[in-house]
Amino acid sequence: MKRTHSTVTMRAEVAVTKMENGTDYVQILPDDPRVGMVEPFCGSGRGQMLSNGSFDFVRHKRIKKKPVLKLPHMSLSYGDDGFDRCTFTLPNSQREEFGELFRKESEQMMAYMCEHFYHEMEEA
Repeated sequence: MKRTHSTVTMRAEVAVTKMENGTDYVQILPDDPRVGMVEPFCGSGRGQMLSNGSFDFVRHKRIKKKPVLKLPHMSLSYGDDGFDRCTFTLPNSQREEFGELFRKESEQMMAYMCEHFYHEMEEA
């Protein structure tokens, strides 16, 4: 896979506004704004004002994989970060059934993981 990198340098002011809900709203206000100067992106990250007065933002890599196992309320996915994720999602209307549904689907998930985990270890 070929990777391309681009850097956009601009003179700008940075405005940080504290919102009513406690979050910070960050605006980059270029001296010479032009449409399309920076490709739009969506993501979370870490922004900080550096000691030299410049503003730095590093976007966190989104680690999301398609589930390897999908059950009615539970799914299993293997992340590139070395973590396996087991997610259980239940509609409010089924709260009374939580214990039984969780038990049934957990058993199925454990059987799947044991079968595939031991199979992968044998191949390695």
